[in-house]
Amino acid sequence: MAIHELNEEQIRTWSLEEKDRWWLTNVFRGNMPQLTVRSALTGMILGGVLSLTNLYIGAKTGWTMGVGITSVILAYAVFRVLSNLGAAREFTVLENNAMQSIATAAGYMTSPMISSLAAYMMVTGVVLPLWQTVSWISVLAILGVLFAFPFKRRFINDEQQPFPEGRAAGVVMDSLHHGEASTSMLKAKLLFGSAILAALVKFFQSEAIMNWLGSLVKLKPGHLPEFLDEPFYKLLGWVPRINGIEVTKLTLRPELDLTMVGAGGLMGIRTGFSLVLGALINYAYLAPMAIEWGEIKAPITFRSITFWSLWAGVAMMTIASIMSFFAKPQILIGAFTKMFKKSTGTSDVLRDVELPLSVSVIGIPLLGALVVAMANFYFGVEPWLGVVAVGLVFFFCLIAINSTGLTSITPIGAMGKLTQLTFGVLAPGNVTTNLMTASITGEVASHSANLLQDIKPGYMLGAKPRQQAIGHVLGVLAGAALSVPVFYLLFLRLSPAETFSQKPSASFAMDSEQFPMPAATIWKGVADVLTKGIGEIPHHAQWAALVALVLGVVLEGLRMGTKNRFPLSPVGIGLGFLIPFHTCFSMFMGSFLFWIAEMIWKKPESTVNKVAVQNQEPICAGLIAGGALMGILVMLIETLLPK
Repeated sequence: MAIHELNEEQIRTWSLEEKDRWWLTNVFRGNMPQLTVRSALTGMILGGVLSLTNLYIGAKTGWTMGVGITSVILAYAVFRVLSNLGAAREFTVLENNAMQSIATAAGYMTSPMISSLAAYMMVTGVVLPLWQTVSWISVLAILGVLFAFPFKRRFINDEQQPFPEGRAAGVVMDSLHHGEASTSMLKAKLLFGSAILAALVKFFQSEAIMNWLGSLVKLKPGHLPEFLDEPFYKLLGWVPRINGIEVTKLTLRPELDLTMVGAGGLMGIRTGFSLVLGALINYAYLAPMAIEWGEIKAPITFRSITFWSLWAGVAMMTIASIMSFFAKPQILIGAFTKMFKKSTGTSDVLRDVELPLSVSVIGIPLLGALVVAMANFYFGVEPWLGVVAVGLVFFFCLIAINSTGLTSITPIGAMGKLTQLTFGVLAPGNVTTNLMTASITGEVASHSANLLQDIKPGYMLGAKPRQQAIGHVLGVLAGAALSVPVFYLLFLRLSPAETFSQKPSASFAMDSEQFPMPAATIWKGVADVLTKGIGEIPHHAQWAALVALVLGVVLEGLRMGTKNRFPLSPVGIGLGFLIPFHTCFSMFMGSFLFWIAEMIWKKPESTVNKVAVQNQEPICAGLIAGGALMGILVMLIETLLPK
């Protein structure tokens, strides 16, 4: 069954009430089974396992992605096989949707461990007891659920923002459950096939594993290069330079990373091009100039460059997101004010479907108070500073939701820097307060945005959002239960006894060449600077941030003025300042290759169109899952190999 959607003209001209009535009449599926026992258990199991992919991606790049599409196809395939064997009924499309809400929520639970909490451990040298980490990230995530729903009517019902990854999950589910059986199984085969390809590439890129295998058979098999330019530079004996700086140190090189190619394929060409444009401006032009000025000091690494450039990226993303919100604030404001007004006789057509706003109005203060108390007990954050941090969450939700709605990337690192800047003034010299207040705003806003990413396919398929909210909470618990112990065992490299100890050892090895934890390193660096004073920010970095602020205003104005037809995304350009060029280039290539396929092979009956265009989402999801899970497995194997 084709998905019913409003066209761009209807989105621009219809009122919110008209859109809600249209959805209730044409899309809503009533009481079809959704959050069942089997969908809950399946989502918690798949989500827990797939959350490990985000540990891998986050440790490499500093950001995370959802696992919705992967879980959707896996669950469909499993229950389809069980149904054919007579062992179970097939999933309904809304059961699958509820399942993906749970799995996706679990996948996002890794975010604090590769950013704020990792930075806290770097600064203090103290490993938090596992139970404290689990409780802290779980409470922040649930608070994000409560913050999300007052924004839902604005960004999904009214603006119909794409939430690309969520939309892709919706398209995949509709195709799986309402398409031909052969077509549905093709998606599963493509997902498994692309996952195997990405996993094999990642496996053969491990020099340590290849050397060990070679030693067993008395051979030197070599390994696949991680960077495609590496063999040429070895052959030629030189590396190109910009202003005397090797391009490899500027991250200006092509990377063989199918995981990031898959991520780019889900973003689309507009965002992919904006990302690589921002990265090119930063690493090929601004960074060499900053090195020449002496503001980026040796050794020249991604971390040292990003510490200088993040201010411009943060400024552009922030101003673009705030402009987008204040261009049309009446819906969000009305959502809050109508709680305190008498009925005007106009009924809310979705009052029996949406999560009651009273849940957020009552729950946010209660859970917010718990967060303030935990921040004080766990990290020594003064209560009044915790209250300020919780209050700032509202504004950061606007930024996070807008970015996620456009790109599927939630810039938690960028949002955290803004909070760090604020508390650098309010609590000067207190590095742990600086980090953990930023954790509150960044993590809560991140989960708020990610919940709406989950809600998007439910909106497309006619699900009840309140059941997805419950599912999100179940996923939070599942993700924390598995990803936190794995983080302690593999990334902190603690023994099982230390991992589950009430007072784990302060000795850990988190920072390595292979997994540098860039987000955590940046959080720590910003905290160090801001606790010494804002004047520590390099002079030209301040000017770069000002220019980026102005450009963000101009670009976002053009986007709004052209009704989203402007080919550049200021949020995407800003993100390009925070991610290595080779990663941005891989994502751009993913978006470019699928865009080219769509442009050249337009006929639906052509083989390439059937495989690469109509099945773009499962291919990309497979690349992400296969590469990331194998990355975790490779890490485990390399840890166990004899040195």
